[in-house]
Amino acid sequence: MSAGFLAVDSGGSGLRVVVGTAGDGGRGPLGRRVSGEPVRTGARGIDPGHLLAQLLPMATALTDETGVTRLDTVVVGAAGMATLGDALRAELPGALARELGTRRVALAADAVTAYVGALGPRSGAVVAAGTGLIATGTDLIRWRRADGWGHLLGDCGSGAWIGRAGLEAALRAHDGREGGSGPLLALAEERFGPASGLPGRVYPRSDRPAVLASFAPDVAACAAGDPVAAGVLRTAARHIADSAAAVCPRDGEPRVAVTGGLLKMGGPLVVPLEEELAKRLPRARRVTAEGDPLDGAVRIATGLATGSLALPEDDRMLWVTSAPGGR
Repeated sequence: MSAGFLAVDSGGSGLRVVVGTAGDGGRGPLGRRVSGEPVRTGARGIDPGHLLAQLLPMATALTDETGVTRLDTVVVGAAGMATLGDALRAELPGALARELGTRRVALAADAVTAYVGALGPRSGAVVAAGTGLIATGTDLIRWRRADGWGHLLGDCGSGAWIGRAGLEAALRAHDGREGGSGPLLALAEERFGPASGLPGRVYPRSDRPAVLASFAPDVAACAAGDPVAAGVLRTAARHIADSAAAVCPRDGEPRVAVTGGLLKMGGPLVVPLEEELAKRLPRARRVTAEGDPLDGAVRIATGLATGSLALPEDDRMLWVTSAPGGR
């Protein structure tokens, strides 16, 4: 079998890797591997050595398994690429050329691979909403992003944001302040213990966003009978729609998709979200995501391998280069 592509999704849960072929006679994805170890970050940002230490054995195993003789094209979509990807841009193309014979490399922010997985090479906006939240949009001329600033400075409407707002309402009830929620206080104490000890159980944790987001389903569970919880979700929906509107192209009939685990909260969030999106983006066409970030990396790899990539390049969002010395 001839040359193929390698598509990678690197996130908080580890690496997902696909090898396949594209172009005339191409058969698409042929094999995949998963690693449960997230790539480390340090003073230099995302660690190229740690990424390669996991990626190269998986790539070798997949080429042996699929019969792909050379990985001409490699696409890596990674969380933090926009702000923490300098070392990858400096070192990864050369290393991939030496080890795999790679000729073309694309490094993409995970928001871009989520976008392409959801909508493909089309104009629109995608909100990736889970523990955190980021919105990405393009008119196919340039990329736009909104939020994604983390649980201390942003990620408004995310799971962490909803959980924090719910816990604030619980503590207001504990104190006897206005805006408190007795039902949320009961659920918070059921999950975390006495309210007076809550700061000590949250503040020292290195996984604070996940701890806060763990309370978001409790907020949803209260929403039907508790106006405070329902108000938290309505405000979250408004924040999500605001981010989508900030990045959505102004012309035509752009597509808009919301992806991520936050949608598992169901009607208490989804119903107000649909109302807010219709209000803020009346011209947009609301669609279901076609695929996930790994599907997006595969689509970018296929377009790059066939010379048909129709997405705007950007040093921080989607960086494409020819690997030096690819054999």
